[in-house]
This record gives sequence, structure tokens and C-alpha cells, in this order.
Amino acid sequence: MDLTFAVQATWAGVGIQGEGELKVGEHRFSYSAPATMGGKGIGASPENLLLAAVSACYSGTFMRILKQKHLPGDSLVIHAEGVVEGYPENAKYARITVNPIIQGGDAEHIQDYEDAAQMARDRCFIGRTLRDYLTYSVGTVQIE
Repeated sequence: MDLTFAVQATWAGVGIQGEGELKVGEHRFSYSAPATMGGKGIGASPENLLLAAVSACYSGTFMRILKQKHLPGDSLVIHAEGVVEGYPENAKYARITVNPIIQGGDAEHIQDYEDAAQMARDRCFIGRTLRDYLTYSVGTVQIE
């Protein structure tokens, strides 16, 4: 079965000096190039949006795996970091690291949580789509 997803993007202005709006369903989000790259720094940046897509997919996949493995966990917080290398001449999104925090977890099973975190990385289809193009890894797994 094929699924189709749609987003509407509008942009005003030239290059990194412009700004845009994304319409995702009924939600609207402002976006622009980040200030660190000479842009306006308004709303999210495309770099943040890519990181957000990976984090959203990863968190849902991870929670499903925790439930399948009967590991306790009430919720997850994912701290994600993306690195763009070679800016500005050869800019490339090079690395994404996800650092999950399991809230309501059991510290006695840290190895099981770390295994589940890696499994979620391997199963998240957004991350799987990107991993041939950048390094996608799990950093520190914490339990609160």
C-alpha cells in the first residue's frame, strides 16, 4: 500500500533573506534560514524540520518497542542534535544523534532500554531513509 503526504510551502524573499510558511494539515509554521547561516532566524529552519521529522518518527517507534518488550515507560523525551558540516561552500547535513530519556522507566533494565533505543533507530522509517546519506546514531539513553 502506498501512502501520500502533502505539505504546502510558501516563500517570499530572495535566498536566505526570505521567509516562508508551511501548511501541514490545518497547522501553519513559519520557517527561514537560521541566523547562524545568515538567514532571518524566523520560526523553524529546514535543518530543524529535518531533525524534527527524525525525532518524531523515532519517538513513536521507540515507545511502540518499549510496549512490545513490556518495558516500563510513561513517556519519552528525545533530545536530538543535527550537525551540518562544510558550511558554506560544501554544506552537508552530516550527523543526527538522538538522546532518549525514558520517563517512568526502570533503571535496573538500562541495557534493555539501550537495546530498544538502537532497535528504534533501525526501525524508524524516516531515519532509515536518511541513514545512507548521513550518520544517524543513538547517544545517551537516560531513565527518569
